[in-house]
Amino acid sequence: MSDTKTSDGLNGEGGSEPLSRRTLAFFGLADMPIQMAAVPVAAFIPNYYGQDLGISLAAVGMVLLLSRSFDAITDPLIGWLSDRTNTRWGRRRVWMVMAIPVLMISVYKLFFPDPDHVSAMYLLFWLTTLWLGWTMLFIPYYAWAAELTADYHQRSRVTGWRSSIGLAANVASKLVPAAAIFCCAYGGTRETLYLVGSMILFLLPVTVLLTVVMVPEGKNFIPARMPLVPGLKLMWKNGPFKRLVLAFFVNQLGTSISTALIVFYVRSVLHEDDKTIVQLLVYYFFNLSGIPFFVRLSGQVGKHRAWSYALIGFSICMLGYLFLGPGDFYWMLPITAITGFLAGSFWVIPNSMKADVIDIDRLESGEDRTAWYFAVWSLATKVALSVGPALALGLLSMTGYSPSAETNVSEGPTDGLKILFVFGPSIGFMLTAFIAWNYPITEKYHRKIREQISHSRKPSDF
Repeated sequence: MSDTKTSDGLNGEGGSEPLSRRTLAFFGLADMPIQMAAVPVAAFIPNYYGQDLGISLAAVGMVLLLSRSFDAITDPLIGWLSDRTNTRWGRRRVWMVMAIPVLMISVYKLFFPDPDHVSAMYLLFWLTTLWLGWTMLFIPYYAWAAELTADYHQRSRVTGWRSSIGLAANVASKLVPAAAIFCCAYGGTRETLYLVGSMILFLLPVTVLLTVVMVPEGKNFIPARMPLVPGLKLMWKNGPFKRLVLAFFVNQLGTSISTALIVFYVRSVLHEDDKTIVQLLVYYFFNLSGIPFFVRLSGQVGKHRAWSYALIGFSICMLGYLFLGPGDFYWMLPITAITGFLAGSFWVIPNSMKADVIDIDRLESGEDRTAWYFAVWSLATKVALSVGPALALGLLSMTGYSPSAETNVSEGPTDGLKILFVFGPSIGFMLTAFIAWNYPITEKYHRKIREQISHSRKPSDF
């Protein structure tokens, strides 16, 4: 990948020129530790600290909520700073490198806790530190992804490659613990955290450094200079942006409720203490296989319609979980495979749509404020990922369900768990499909935006 300048002012191989596979492969590497950590933090950490280490479910839910409160400051701040950073190494890569030590220490503390020194405050401090490092890596990295190309379909290709590589690592992080269960009889929530945590600590510095070294970051952007308040007013006038953020928030809210409850569902409803990792392996394997399909489908029916079809199908299939009980784990897997395939759309389509909607701001402001927009999306995601589990665990505690390290929980107290696990995500996904169904930025509309941007920028602008 070269640092050649393009007429539209985007980085690297911007414009409509196809990105090389080498560029896409190296760029996608940095997504590996992000995806490997996401599920354990969302699913296993709450269950392990609440069910095995003795912190109450209400306290765990409150910690998840409070740990995200600082993101209301750090996400916009880091997005704002990233857009204004100007070094010899670029403006995105320096933030990604600084995130490595912050993430490594917090992953170690969360995944390898000393049971004698664990408390709600311990969990709160290290989760807050984790989210700070996550923000430092996530926002510049995803903003950089949106700047690699200006083409409507090429952006789906970028997100497809990045998501596929990240999900491949996600699948591998589930495959190792699953193999440990069947081959070595080594399994359970704690053991899964130990194995996945070890892989993250090894891969995090390697993959992020390979991305920042092997993918040059272009410098042909218009630096953001607009003051904060006028910039926020212009952002608020961006109708498609507000609609997409709302749809994305509701989608993430449904996903976070499902992720927060899956370990409880497998352990308490199906009575399989060590099989959650197998379920997750199947789910993310079919996530990975669904990505190429939805990249193609989005090119045929439009990104928003492809996303909506997947959301509706997912919601319907979730109903099958209502009919499962003790001993039905392997009946769960076909439902998991179908929903996993449909959820492949969640990884590629919304992220591609994000890049398209930012072009409206680029046309109106005349500046490249990509990271600022991704900061808002990041904040919306984190709010959903904190409100969802806090809501799910809070409601679960009100149903009379009482977590136990044992698997032989009676059927009665799990009825509320079943209902929350099925209808929480389903309602969220149906509402997301309703919001996204008539989303206005189609391929034709986006082409007009890009033409206006090209005409409004002169060589002297750079």
